[in-house]
Amino acid sequence: MGRKQLDLLCSPFISLLDNYESDTGVPEVVTPEEEVENHRFLDSIMKTPVMKIVHKYLVEKNLSPLDTSAFKEQLHRIWFELYARRGSSKPDSSGFEHVFVGETRGGHTVIGFHNWIQLYLQEKLGHIDYKGYSVEANSPEPDENKHLLALQFSWKNGIKPKGSIFIGVSPEFEFALYTLCFITSPNERVKVSFSLYDVEIVCHHYNQKHIGTTYPVLIRYQDVQIFMISLRTSTSRYYESQITPVPRIDVRLLLCN
Repeated sequence: MGRKQLDLLCSPFISLLDNYESDTGVPEVVTPEEEVENHRFLDSIMKTPVMKIVHKYLVEKNLSPLDTSAFKEQLHRIWFELYARRGSSKPDSSGFEHVFVGETRGGHTVIGFHNWIQLYLQEKLGHIDYKGYSVEANSPEPDENKHLLALQFSWKNGIKPKGSIFIGVSPEFEFALYTLCFITSPNERVKVSFSLYDVEIVCHHYNQKHIGTTYPVLIRYQDVQIFMISLRTSTSRYYESQITPVPRIDVRLLLCN
């Protein structure tokens, strides 16, 4: 998938990726233009089928307001409100920055950075030095059908020794899934079953109000088929996959294209 195609399909998301200072300890300053971009992204996300499903479920559980404007405010607080990460005295981080953009700590360690689009774009710019992947027990080696990998890479002079990333999924899929896990089960591991593999979504809060970090962890590959859906990949080919929803939620893998 080329940069032009990504821009056309995911521009509200991509526009946010250059809005942050990567070093923790450096206070973030949100400009009026960046705030507009944050709200444009949330408006786009809330129109997607997967986010509407998550909103409906959270309302039924009395965990989110029915009013869409109030729900948007909840999402903004969870993902975009700034807070001081460990070791900093001033607001220098947010859930969105940590999970989708990535941060560096002490100039030598990469923290967060769990999004494949950011990884792709940074590698195209020459900012990523890919070191390889790690294979867990009972996990086949990566191929074009795999949608979750544990990668090793360096970025901005920092090292990410191991980072789990969904591959080929859309921003709305990850945003909806992580939001659901955070609101329903903060500071817990939520088990989700996909075609071929079982996954735990790790989710840690910050001060009960914001996402500190969240990412997928591959538990094991499995053969049980629940139901099949078509996935369109970045190479415009289709693969069959399946997903067991997070309790009573039909969370589907929606790709950018």
